[in-house]
Amino acid sequence: MLIALTREVSPAFARCELSYVPRQPLNLALAREQHRAYEQLLEKLGARVVSLPAEPELPDSVFVEDPAIVLAELAVVLSLGAETRRGEAESLGRALAGYRKLERIELPGTLEGGDVLRIGRKLFVGLSRRSNAEGIRRLTVVLAPYDYQVVPVDVKGCLHLKSAVTYLGRDNLLANRAWFDQAPFAGYEWIDVAPEEPHAANALAIADTVIFPASFPRTRERMEQAGFRVVSLDISEMQKAEGGLTCSSLLFEDSRVSGDAGRS
Repeated sequence: MLIALTREVSPAFARCELSYVPRQPLNLALAREQHRAYEQLLEKLGARVVSLPAEPELPDSVFVEDPAIVLAELAVVLSLGAETRRGEAESLGRALAGYRKLERIELPGTLEGGDVLRIGRKLFVGLSRRSNAEGIRRLTVVLAPYDYQVVPVDVKGCLHLKSAVTYLGRDNLLANRAWFDQAPFAGYEWIDVAPEEPHAANALAIADTVIFPASFPRTRERMEQAGFRVVSLDISEMQKAEGGLTCSSLLFEDSRVSGDAGRS
């Protein structure tokens, strides 16, 4: 069973961290409505949504992708590059402990899950404003016993690696290639975002469906022309908070023999 671990939108959402986008007024009620629609779509696509309660003092905590990485063998709880977000990891780690053995990346290493793009046994990890070389080194050490390859990728001009490139399946990458070093991705096929939609590289692929922001119709056309089934979703309030579609869930298979995990 595919689990989609999510978290309710914090009442402090309007105080979110921003690095590369200007601050705009945020509509909390609309953000919550859009997040529910996101969860409902994940359920429609076959995931069991496990929704954690909101963190009232942690504005960015809806973005559960950043404090942890979940692999088949373990989960790695991360030390986030944004100091104001580091409190998000504690409760997320407790939730993940019911599904996986836990390892941790400690300071001075910093690493955020938005910088980790996994394709099979290979993890491309962005060297960005939020994830440093020491964090990548420590992740490499943690994963060494499990036969994963960790590949650093220089990121510039955007928050995370997955702001610039995501994996659609069938060896295809959706990308804004101006924002990262392409060399580590030799051998993959590229679908470039439309020039007028530079922020359109973050898509969430589940089985044979790609979930994609409704605000980028021209890039959607490019994916459909390449043969992908695309479902659009309005995430305008998450985008104002520098979030994308991968940010708001952790997707992994429930490897437990039994359990009562479900939507809460």
